[in-house]
Amino acid sequence: MTKGARFHSVSRPSIYMDVAGQIRRAILEGTMSSGERLPPERELARQFGVSRATVREALRHLQAQGLLAARGRTSPLETAGPAEVVARFGEALMHAVRLQEVPLSDLVELRIAIEAAALARAATAQITASLEEARVTLAVTPRADVRPHELHEADVAFHVALVAASGNRALLLVMLAVTDAIRPHLDEALRARSSAKMRLRIATEHPTILRSIERGAGAAAAAHLRQHLRGLYGT
Repeated sequence: MTKGARFHSVSRPSIYMDVAGQIRRAILEGTMSSGERLPPERELARQFGVSRATVREALRHLQAQGLLAARGRTSPLETAGPAEVVARFGEALMHAVRLQEVPLSDLVELRIAIEAAALARAATAQITASLEEARVTLAVTPRADVRPHELHEADVAFHVALVAASGNRALLLVMLAVTDAIRPHLDEALRARSSAKMRLRIATEHPTILRSIERGAGAAAAAHLRQHLRGLYGT
């Protein structure tokens, strides 16, 4: 490898997957930091010992995977940040849900499985900052003048905060992706329900779930959650 070069040449000049694989490893292993700009195509081609066309194909492949992002039409590619990767994860899951025609009841059960596991941990972990984020949302839901999109955002923020309170980053990652992926399906289901009744249910049941966690009663919190989500979405 040339001094100062990050990558080594590949033995087969047109194997773009080898090029993509090296860059992917550098990103996932932290050799390349989040938001770091990639060298120009010409420099990458020199380091890898391949044509610029091969490099270009490798970069397209990594963009499709959500590992690289372009900040502008003429800007250099950068390694994607965590939020961008989660968004791409959510998009992929959303496409899979639609292609497989997954029913709403299955999506609600997925939410319950993720959140119930997280609430059991949150009751023990008691991460103060995340629980405070959940408390903040409680001021929004009882308002009679709350708009539907504000209610939805407060609802999502409450549930995400409780998952974050578990301290389990894997559960939070999956929760964020699942929330984005199933949002269109849940929005459609909620449009068929009375917004006033939905607001009342959320305003009443969110505090109950939170109080159970604060008391350290993880099993009770999970039970309230199941009843809450199934009642909210009519499953």
